Amino acid sequence: PWGYHLAQKQNVNVIAFQHLGKSNWFRNRNLIFFLKQLSTLLTPFNCRLGYGLSRGGFAVGAFAKLLKLNQVLFFHPVSTKNKELVPWDDRSSTDIAQQFDWQQDYHDLDLGDAQGYIIYDPTNRIDRMHAKRYKQLTHLRVFGMGHGTHATYLNKFGFYKQVAVDFIQHQQIDIAQFRLQTKTLRFKEDYYKSLNKANVNSAHRQTLLSKAHNILIDEKEVHVQEHQAKIDIQPLIDVALKHQDEHPNDAIQLLEVAQQLVPDDPLIEHKIKQLEE
Repeated sequence: PWGYHLAQKQNVNVIAFQHLGKSNWFRNRNLIFFLKQLSTLLTPFNCRLGYGLSRGGFAVGAFAKLLKLNQVLFFHPVSTKNKELVPWDDRSSTDIAQQFDWQQDYHDLDLGDAQGYIIYDPTNRIDRMHAKRYKQLTHLRVFGMGHGTHATYLNKFGFYKQVAVDFIQHQQIDIAQFRLQTKTLRFKEDYYKSLNKANVNSAHRQTLLSKAHNILIDEKEVHVQEHQAKIDIQPLIDVALKHQDEHPNDAIQLLEVAQQLVPDDPLIEHKIKQLEE
């Protein structure tokens, strides 16, 4: 299950669920019966946490009251696939999910007294609409995060991991640090593509996004130039010149690497042309 090993490393008791084979949106009667039995055995645990992503978020939200969870953490969760409750959820997964029972118990979010956090991208229409249904939680909006691709990008930066660890260890999230972490998205080109798409009908917002994007491009260029200025390519050049007579092809390759590190260096360009003649 998503996040199981991470939770296990925090030295806490873990109960995790995952589909075996075909996805059934946790609507299996045997699972529901098991959870009802399990709920009577959790009395010794004073602090009960639940966290999940997307479909896993649905499951935690649906069974939160039954399991008497104290705190929950959701990443762009689905609140239900009951079309009567969420007629605006027109994802293909919603139609596929209709093969399961969305009328009986535990088909919709029911948090009970649980408090906590929900993290989502407000530019994603369906995620935003689902998030609105979690009224008792603290909403943390991450513009440009998306539901799939961008979420994977954040995961590479350890974003999910750090947030989950803070939640498990302290039952709260450092919101100031959270805001700082999410700024990494601004260094990704797809971030602006996502926001431009979401604001296609707002010329004013697209102008602001364009300005922000251009500032980013300029900052990247300055950063690259500063980084290149600190690179010492002389050792590469020395090795290339030392072996240029016996191994001219190897020397050219070394010089080309040096040229990639520091473009527009006249000495490197001259030597490459000389060896290629």
